[in-house]
Amino acid sequence: MLTIQTLSKQYINGSWRDGGSRNKLVNVDPYSGEELASMKIGTIEDVDQAYNASFRSQKEWAHVNAYKKRTILENAVAYIEQHEEEITEIIIQELGATRLKAAFEIGLVKNMIKEAATFPLRMEGKILPSTEDHKENRLYRVPVGVVGVISPFNFPFFLSMKSVAPALGAGNGVVLKPHEETPVTGGTLIAKIFEEAGLPSGLLNVVVTDIKEIGDAFIEHPIPRIISFTGSTQIGRHIGQVAMKNFKKPLLELGGNSAFIIMADADINYAVNAATFSRFTHQGQICMSANRIVVHKDVYEEFIKKYKEKVSSLKVGDPKEADTIIGPVVNKRQASTLKSYIDKSIEEGASIILDGSITGNLVAPTIIGDVTPDMTVAQEELFGPVVCVMQFETEQEAVNIANDTRFGLSGAIHTSNLEKGVEMAKKIHTGMIHINDVTINDEPIVAFGGENQSGIGRLNGQWSLDEFTTMKWISLNFGQRTFPY
Repeated sequence: MLTIQTLSKQYINGSWRDGGSRNKLVNVDPYSGEELASMKIGTIEDVDQAYNASFRSQKEWAHVNAYKKRTILENAVAYIEQHEEEITEIIIQELGATRLKAAFEIGLVKNMIKEAATFPLRMEGKILPSTEDHKENRLYRVPVGVVGVISPFNFPFFLSMKSVAPALGAGNGVVLKPHEETPVTGGTLIAKIFEEAGLPSGLLNVVVTDIKEIGDAFIEHPIPRIISFTGSTQIGRHIGQVAMKNFKKPLLELGGNSAFIIMADADINYAVNAATFSRFTHQGQICMSANRIVVHKDVYEEFIKKYKEKVSSLKVGDPKEADTIIGPVVNKRQASTLKSYIDKSIEEGASIILDGSITGNLVAPTIIGDVTPDMTVAQEELFGPVVCVMQFETEQEAVNIANDTRFGLSGAIHTSNLEKGVEMAKKIHTGMIHINDVTINDEPIVAFGGENQSGIGRLNGQWSLDEFTTMKWISLNFGQRTFPY
């Protein structure tokens, strides 16, 4: 049976064992504060062993028949389906996620693995003509080797798998370092799934550790060619710098400050529902969440009335209860940060439309009104069930507000004129934006990524295949070249 307790070990070179450190990581339920399990964390030596194991195994994996690789990835999906209820319970316990969020995340994971299962059959090359007589140029698509993956705490099962499965499907080895708040959901659970699916021993390794123990060793190690990181912009900046300094390619999926724009001709009832989902799914702890609701002045009062009523109806409490929508944020530090943002907004002249209480890690939904673009809550990623609402008069003003941020991940525009929405979307500097939809979108075959400080690179589908492989040129001279000397 899959449980947090049974999965609280390191997974290195096909072996479940303790980390080499004397220090322990204690896994805590964010809602109850109950200790779920503890484990000895990994050391620099553990990281080294993991990368070397993956390096050795990858050389064999690269030559495994493509159809066998596909079968192993398909086995992983089947294993998840067989153990879906156990995985759901793990997500609820470790993340403080609701049952609805767990189902949503598991669905994303299965679709991502299914797409990655096509990669072994898509390692196509090209034969190109040459400027030289009697010569042929061949381009081979080959794995990069070993990929280091660092994942976050908010959607750890999916955001780990988003890099792990495509990297494996493209023929690489992987070493995964999950966030210390979610070592099982974002790490060892994935190791167990692929172990049971038949992945060769040593190819995938999971090292549960923290920066205090290993510093930059995970990034600086000479073996990985790519470091794929999902998390905050501040940490992503550091990881990108260290990776580039060591001639590794960084893939960075970072923070967001998405604008949800509601035009005067929008379907207000639909926009209210979409804006609620866009902000409060998983307590707003999603990089694509709508931080700023930007509403045309002609429909502002109607929207606010209905939005407040809708948000007020969301049940806050125990995520184990099926009808709970708002569970706990990840820890007390995050709850305290949200409180400071709310207080700061009032100091800067904003008003509170809906005042949500904060009890421990439970932050009830808060709506902040009278927000201007220069306020802290309009500039920072809130990452919790707190949202700010702003007004605009002209289309260009809405575009300006949306672009007034250092981020550029997602967004949404609600209007009855779809093509007008598209033209507006083209003016907003963001990697993704959705017309008459939510800001939270991720599909397995569509390019995903941000602009500005929201990241570098694109994942999903062909873009993941391109990121986790490289093109190797081999030329053949069937004759003899004539030399000038």
